[in-house]
Amino acid sequence: MSEHLTTVAGVAVDTRHWIGGERVASTETFTDVSPIDGSVLGEIARGTATEAAAAVAAAKAAFPAWAATPRFERARILRAIADGVERRLEELAAVETADNGALLRSHRRGVMPRVAHNFRFFADWLLQLDHEDFDTRGHTNHVSWDPAGPCVLITPWNAPLMLATWKIAPALAAGDTVVLKPAEWTPLTASLLADIAAEAGLPAGVLNIVQGYGSEIGDALTSHPDVRRISFTGSVPTARRIASSAAANLTPLSLELGGKSPLLVFADADLDLAVDLAVEQYDNAGQVCLAATRILVEETVAEEFTRRFTDKASRLRQGDPRDETTDIGPNIHLRQLEKIDGFVQRALAAGARAVIGGHRGEGQYYAPTLLTDVAQDSEIVQEEVFGPVLTLQTFTDEDEAIRLANGTRFGLAATVATGDTGRAERVTAQLVAGTVWVNCFFVRDLRAPFGGSRHSGVGREGATWSFDFYCDLKNTVTAPKGGKDHG
Repeated sequence: MSEHLTTVAGVAVDTRHWIGGERVASTETFTDVSPIDGSVLGEIARGTATEAAAAVAAAKAAFPAWAATPRFERARILRAIADGVERRLEELAAVETADNGALLRSHRRGVMPRVAHNFRFFADWLLQLDHEDFDTRGHTNHVSWDPAGPCVLITPWNAPLMLATWKIAPALAAGDTVVLKPAEWTPLTASLLADIAAEAGLPAGVLNIVQGYGSEIGDALTSHPDVRRISFTGSVPTARRIASSAAANLTPLSLELGGKSPLLVFADADLDLAVDLAVEQYDNAGQVCLAATRILVEETVAEEFTRRFTDKASRLRQGDPRDETTDIGPNIHLRQLEKIDGFVQRALAAGARAVIGGHRGEGQYYAPTLLTDVAQDSEIVQEEVFGPVLTLQTFTDEDEAIRLANGTRFGLAATVATGDTGRAERVTAQLVAGTVWVNCFFVRDLRAPFGGSRHSGVGREGATWSFDFYCDLKNTVTAPKGGKDHG
């Protein structure tokens, strides 16, 4: 086997960059470790400004031909990529589970099928993308979407391939070329995607993948004058750095950032449903930006809610994510685990009470935790933990519930549990959030806009909103035949 190949879950993965349709090695590497058991998955090519520049140059060179490729042909290739994902679904699921520790059954049944869907959806949307022409004193206005150019996409580790393809698929459909920088803790499925895209007939240079540590390669990508769009999912501090780096070139940004989302449980809610929604927030070991980590419960049902929640959460099985019976896997990295525990121990020292959990397990596992007796202005309520840690506060009426729900700097999502449709309408109208779920959670339709308010992000993606970002919109005004007008 080549020195640049590593075998993960029986699958051969190339550890080099993918630039201009070729594998490119680096003089240095970094070690990729599985969060499941600490085993080494591979030595990954560690890119620098040199590889960043080469990837942007390849994307720039490939852009004119790809932008000029007819819509139906771009759509055909995106569907062929989707087919390739489905053919290799089991391999992708196994590799991603080894790399990020999320449940294998979730990757098989939900995540990887969604990866294929991302490509198919934007292929279909591309073909129907159109604005109805409108008239101005006999002049015809026609709105069109012109491909913008090379895009830099920077993606996180909690759902590596799915979140990457939320960006890659619309960018390619729009006629842009792409430089993807995957998270350094989870680079493997992006490498497999490069193989799949090449097999599907995607021209060389249209998709480029460079691996490496954040600022070592990120600054070179986000400050490059030939980059026309930057889309990032991750933390607020990193977003600030990217925005500063992009400012010199006025490069448009789409930023999907952190969250500290609330789950509001009213006394008229179906309590079993509300408990199910609350326990669901432990999904992916709490490493979900949309997670409703702040449970807000009406005072009159708080005791019963807590009892039912504790009973259900105590039955969750934590362990190897490759086991079909496991409910919660490991956290991504020892550094993240220490961060999570730091939040919890400081909260406990400040007077919080752990109803369940409140401690580390073996290896990279953190016990599902629910903290009560927490103040609204406390760190544990205000800052994103990104682990299996929930807080519970009570409220007495709608006004207090809304005040608590909106009482952070974030505004990514919110969930409301109530049996009163009028209340649902009143409350959701006042919540600051990009997405609000009523009596459900994590229902995500690509036809809808997605993004955050306040410090949870800038811009919206999904359906036409994605094309609006990845394209330069143009309005062409044509005078009536045989006549002219001005003003």
